[in-house]
Parts: sequence; structure tokens; C-alpha cells
Amino acid sequence: MDRDALADFLRRRREALSPEDVGLPPTDRRRTAGLRREEVAALAHMSTDFYTRLEQRRGSRPSAETLAALARALRLRPDERDHVFHLAGHVPPPRRTRADHASPALLRVLELLDTPAHITSDLGVVLGQNARSEALLGRLTGRRGLERSVFFRWFTDPSARERWHPDEHAQHGRGYVAALRTAHGRDPDGESREMVDALLAASAEFAALWERHDVTPHTQTRKRVVHPLVGEMALDCQILTADNAVELLVVFTAPPGSEDAERLRLLEVVGTQTFG
Repeated sequence: MDRDALADFLRRRREALSPEDVGLPPTDRRRTAGLRREEVAALAHMSTDFYTRLEQRRGSRPSAETLAALARALRLRPDERDHVFHLAGHVPPPRRTRADHASPALLRVLELLDTPAHITSDLGVVLGQNARSEALLGRLTGRRGLERSVFFRWFTDPSARERWHPDEHAQHGRGYVAALRTAHGRDPDGESREMVDALLAASAEFAALWERHDVTPHTQTRKRVVHPLVGEMALDCQILTADNAVELLVVFTAPPGSEDAERLRLLEVVGTQTFG
């Protein structure tokens, strides 16, 4: 437990809030900015003395339940809540149970993009895909069961590799296994367990990579896509993680004026006409 850092973080977040931020009536008689310690304690349903000791670097280590209550009282964002847990020497709880549909806010971002992009879960299930992404990679949605996951299809369906350059297949496989290992660590008894068990039984390649216990994704900022009509493209790939940690926005771009950018532009003409 890092007492100094925890005390400093709590104090700074308390001072950054106004009474209106937490639903308290405003007052003009405050000598300092922010909430009072007794107000935070009341919002977190704990004694003022206990909270004061935390800010003064004294007392026992707070429990996970106490930290969760403080996170709610101080209106912490998910990353800030996780930081508090780490400072107190606790493992942060899962942020959110994954859903079968992309969040509306992230879908709105997807709709505004004029480049290939799709939304995927931390288990590789594509939850949303724009038309340019479908033209580039084919339709990645509409499947059922474990086959919804690009992780699962990579090791069980040879057609899943057709759009990617053969020289990068090994890197893709390592990255998918590392991402699945990370998701499995957050939820070892849920959906990830079923996928891991099925892949261990179906793929010797997956089993060998799983044994390496790699949790650092081998992500590439440049990926080579082999399109059946417009040819090979080297694209920049950015993977952006949503606040809930179980949705990712995958975006493909090319440098303006490059041959790869021109081929991406041609995809707008080709569309999905060859994909049925």
C-alpha cells in the first residue's frame, strides 16, 4: 500500500469537486475549494475520522468495499477507480460485464468515421462494422456461438486468414492469444473459459501459444491486408480501448497521397459487391 500517494490522490480529487457535483446544496461560506472531509465521508457511508486518517497517511489499509464506496463518493472515472485500488494494494474489480451489442456512444463514433473501422469485444467478437471495414475485410458479423470471435476463427477456419499477408500470420496469432489471455485473466470462469477449452481441443497451434502465457499483445501499427480486387495494402491500425475495458475500436488508415490511400479510396467504389 502506497499511503502517501493514496492520501494525495484522495485529497486532490476531493478538492476538485464542488457540492453541486455530488448533489449537495451550494454555499458561499467555504474557505477552501472542494468538498469537506465530512461530506466525502457521509457520501461514502463511513466515519469522518476514518476518512481523515486516510488523507493523513494513518490508519489501517482500506478494504475493497471501502475503496469502491470512496470511488462513488468522489465520482471517480474507471481508470481513477482502478488507480485507487492499486495504490491501496488491491486488485481492481471488473469494470463491466461484456455485452452482445456495442454501446450507443461508441457506435456513433463508428458512424462518423470515413475510414475502415469496427468495434470488437475483448474476446474478439465484432459488435459493429462500418461499410468500409466490410469492404476491406469482408463481413465480420452475423455468426453464432464461438465462431462470432475472430480469435476463435483464426485458429479453426483457414478462410479467416485470407485477407492478411502470410508473412504476418504468426504475429496475428500471437497477438490474438495474448489478448485472449488478458481477457481470461479478468474473467477466468466465464465466456473466456469456454473459448480457451474449445481452442485447446481444436488447435495445436493455439495450444502451443497458450503455453507461453504471453499477456503482452503483439500489436502492429502497420498491417498488410491482401484484398482480392485492389491488391495488397500496408495500413496503419490503431486500437482504442473504451472506458469499460471490454470494447475496442479498431481503425485502419493510410498516409494521405500514398498508393495505399488510393487503394482504400477504390474500396469505396468496389464496396461489398463481391462478398455476397
